[in-house]
Amino acid sequence: MRVAIEDLPALYRERKKIGVTSVCSAHPLVLKAALRHGRETGTTVLIEATCNQVNHLGGYTGMTPADFAAMVDALAAAEQCPKELIVLGGDHLGPSPWKDRPAEEAMAQAGTMVDAYVRAGFRKIHLDASMGCAGEPAALDDHTVAERAAKLAGVAEQAAAQSSKASPVYIIGTEVPPPGGADHALDAITPTSPEAARQTYAIHAKAFQAAGLESAFSRVIGLVVQPGVEFGNQNVIFYDRAKARDLAATLNRLPSLVFEAHSTDYQGERPLRELVEDGFAILKVGPELTFKLREALYALDLIASDLVPFYGERPLYHALEELMLGAPKNWASHYHGSDADKRTLRHYSYSDRIRYYWATPQARAACDRLFDTLKGRKVPVTLFLQHLPSALAWADRACDGEDIAIDHVQQSIEVYARACGT
Repeated sequence: MRVAIEDLPALYRERKKIGVTSVCSAHPLVLKAALRHGRETGTTVLIEATCNQVNHLGGYTGMTPADFAAMVDALAAAEQCPKELIVLGGDHLGPSPWKDRPAEEAMAQAGTMVDAYVRAGFRKIHLDASMGCAGEPAALDDHTVAERAAKLAGVAEQAAAQSSKASPVYIIGTEVPPPGGADHALDAITPTSPEAARQTYAIHAKAFQAAGLESAFSRVIGLVVQPGVEFGNQNVIFYDRAKARDLAATLNRLPSLVFEAHSTDYQGERPLRELVEDGFAILKVGPELTFKLREALYALDLIASDLVPFYGERPLYHALEELMLGAPKNWASHYHGSDADKRTLRHYSYSDRIRYYWATPQARAACDRLFDTLKGRKVPVTLFLQHLPSALAWADRACDGEDIAIDHVQQSIEVYARACGT
């Protein structure tokens, strides 16, 4: 079912309880899974990139917004996913990548980035100027945050007008879990208070009005809040709708909005469905999808090790271990404990910091070798039962490792689609 994201608030008020899954990943196989699901079901495919991941200077993926959009277009063509189903979004667009610089300089970079996102065809824009810059407190007051968000919205409006792009729709609010999950075990997460949600909306409304951006504010469709969900390295805090009841009721006083929930990874279908029913109509997921991808790739690595004598003993696993040990900056501050503990976390943590390494030449070469080794081989049902039961349909027929991995990721996307009622 195709859903226009700007219709989500109206659908909620009509008690249709429809949501949209936001796929937050730059991995081509994850994106193929999302696009394939869109083609097969006619469901909206919302794909988002973050400010650190993709920006006008390249981000950690090396891609500009135009590069990312071109990649999605190429993958969509390969998967025969209709363009009208695809919505691109920019997440946490603000000064975060440059917060070590003075505010004026950081905001100038943020403005250039927002301009690049809109001109590249990104329509859903999450404005996030909550972080302090050089010489400022780590967390800014609501008025400063809103004023900076309005300034970036002005840039987005101008970029859309000059490039003849569709007017952006906006997400505001910044009360979100740590990006990629927490780095320690968690017991509970407190939902955003109703007062804080209402205050965020009201202060942003005034800031946009003061900037002459009433039209832009009329296209604010979502407010980021904390519904009480999170995941650590080895545990998940599941949605407790009783604790979020007062927050959910706040939407009755914010009729033009739905809530956007971050870090909904690993929740499972029932909590996700309850989130959508309670007005958290935009569900963001990222690490779960690359976690499932790694799950499939490591299982195929084991299958190839068992099946093909010349392949070796788990070469993909060992290649990733070597990569992470050689370049520890993406995991070292997140994983703690003994050497054995850290080794386990490097590969199997829910936060899935291994996702930062798949794009390296070494990882790509190891994956290509795995796929080439299995291509066309018949894998006995017993090996799939041992290592990857989700792929039993592939038993005893010509194997395609890439398609098996995509299928495994798609199973998570299908859970989200069912929860979203689409």
